[in-house]
Amino acid sequence: MTTPTDSAAFWESRYAKDVDAQWGTRPNVVLADLVTTLAPAPGTALDLGCGHGGDALWLAGRGWDVTAVDVSGTALGRVAAGAEAAGLGDRVHPARHDLAESFPDGSFDLVCASYFHTPVEIPRAQVLRRAAGAVAPGGLLILVEHASLAPWSWRPENGKEPQFPTPEAVLDSLGLDGDWDTERCHAPRRIATGPEGLTAEVTENVIVVRRKETGKP
Repeated sequence: MTTPTDSAAFWESRYAKDVDAQWGTRPNVVLADLVTTLAPAPGTALDLGCGHGGDALWLAGRGWDVTAVDVSGTALGRVAAGAEAAGLGDRVHPARHDLAESFPDGSFDLVCASYFHTPVEIPRAQVLRRAAGAVAPGGLLILVEHASLAPWSWRPENGKEPQFPTPEAVLDSLGLDGDWDTERCHAPRRIATGPEGLTAEVTENVIVVRRKETGKP
């Protein structure tokens, strides 16, 4: 069985072998819609598991100051290069963290994680609770997660199909208290586009919670 310290090696190898460095450079359409609807005024953002930076660059292009976190130095190098090419180098701050071991300091108006899944064993619920703890008063935590596999998704080496939790189970795992309002907690279906333009219908868990502003009921 793999251990949390295997995470860096796994993802570094995956990104180093990725022949399509443009994959993942476009924003997640669900996240983009949620941010546009629920957080139209930019502030500070933390993008967890940023990959090639599609979400981070999209947010920065709309005025957000983004800390883009990944465990892969190769992925973060591509994020930095993409930010510079787009004239967003002053708004995108790549930061390398194995989130099972370390977490960025500070609080943020938006904390997001798109498809924070991995075949490597990590304390996922603990990481997501830390993500919630990094949300500033009045800010949002947005989680967009797989609830089904697309044809291009990775499969476990043992051949077993992964079991995805319900959005309600993910929300419960955050251990939130009464200082939060739930904005979204559902599992919609949509047509997604994968590598080389391949499309498929997928189900996704969408969890959005807002930390109440200090002193407000």
